[in-house]
Amino acid sequence: MNKKRQRMLKDPVTRRNFLTASAAGTAAGFAALADPGTAAAQSVGVRKTDLPDLTVKQVKVYVTDTANIHRLNSGETGEIVSVITASGIEGNYTLGNRNRTAGWLEWAKATLVGNNVLDLLPALNATSGITGAGGLNARPRTAAGPPARPANPAPRPATANPAAVPGRTGTWPDYRASAADICLWDILGKAVNRPVYQLLGGKKDRMMAYASSQHLAAIEDYVPDALKAKEQGYRGYKIHPGSGQHRQGPSIPTYVGHMEEIKQLRTALGDEFVLAHDPVQQYNRFEALKVGRLLDELDYLWFEDPIRTTDLDGLVDLANALDVPLHVGEFLMSISDFAEYIRRGAVDVVRLISDNVGGITGSMRVGLLADAFGLECTPHNWGNVLDLAVHFHLELALPNAYWFEMPHPAEYADRPYHKDKFRVDKDGYILAPTAPGLGYPFDRDALDKMTLRVDS
Repeated sequence: MNKKRQRMLKDPVTRRNFLTASAAGTAAGFAALADPGTAAAQSVGVRKTDLPDLTVKQVKVYVTDTANIHRLNSGETGEIVSVITASGIEGNYTLGNRNRTAGWLEWAKATLVGNNVLDLLPALNATSGITGAGGLNARPRTAAGPPARPANPAPRPATANPAAVPGRTGTWPDYRASAADICLWDILGKAVNRPVYQLLGGKKDRMMAYASSQHLAAIEDYVPDALKAKEQGYRGYKIHPGSGQHRQGPSIPTYVGHMEEIKQLRTALGDEFVLAHDPVQQYNRFEALKVGRLLDELDYLWFEDPIRTTDLDGLVDLANALDVPLHVGEFLMSISDFAEYIRRGAVDVVRLISDNVGGITGSMRVGLLADAFGLECTPHNWGNVLDLAVHFHLELALPNAYWFEMPHPAEYADRPYHKDKFRVDKDGYILAPTAPGLGYPFDRDALDKMTLRVDS
């Protein structure tokens, strides 16, 4: 066993009870994906035929005012999609968390209305996604930041058999189908009065949280920000580096400034505090190796998206050269891409964004794929309440997930139409929701005040 693998397996924070939890959790996850209705019914001790009528009767979009909210994702448009069943159960999700999802309402009318949630869920995102925008089939990028997103595929015709939807090419990301999948799981949880993660076989009741920084303006900004997070109870802190410059003085190479931040944080927070670094693909291979060696020296727990995800060979070389685990996957858009990155050894811990890989259904498949190879999976949490909620349910359900990423400051994720807020407790944990479905219900009065119109 190589040095990196030994380090990952012995880490008491992220690998606790990995082998004992994995087998049971994996089996439960696969069972829920294969037959969500039966999994939901069994969670409350009834037969699937006893569930309420889950035929989709109506779809609509609440268009809300975003003037006074902090948008962590620039594409967030204030649109909240709604799927309503014949029995009156409503499932919701927000659009624009990763991409401006045009045409969702027309697509949903043609694809969802008249079909049953129990038929739709296993079929809607059942492909493996033969192509992806950020992985093996993408064009190389030349600048930092996430790759360009492809346009959504054409709306699918309505059909009585969703598994045989014509024109389903398997191309991901399909943001419309991902949003719908999340709404359907929300409905199914509400139908049996259970949180979604419990339907997926999850047994955890909390997740350890780390504070995930903003891209701050100056090198000197990071230590005060991290110390504030530590005081609030967080058990770790992740650097999203900015320009890598001092407040005053001549310009320096960006990666050199980032290395200064890395050193200052370890000195300020001590040897036992968990630290990580996420430059969001902005380094070249040389810079990533220099930064990675410093992370090794200072015992950082992970190095996230160090170079372009399209540089598969570079990631393989970097993973072999460094002890610090590489977290990769936010810019992969299909299960087939994840499989190749795992096979090549380009990733030590699998990251994912639910919108990119088929909602809750696709994300569970990616997470369980990672688990089959003995790898952790760390869903990406960065957005509004419902965006965080989806990834939280995945973390609670997956047997190989151990951390909750909390945008810092936490209030940036708040929305006025949710009374519930994501906050760490005194021990540094985020507690699992107890309400059914996604578990963060709307304050309807507040939502009505923010709603500019309802499209249906």
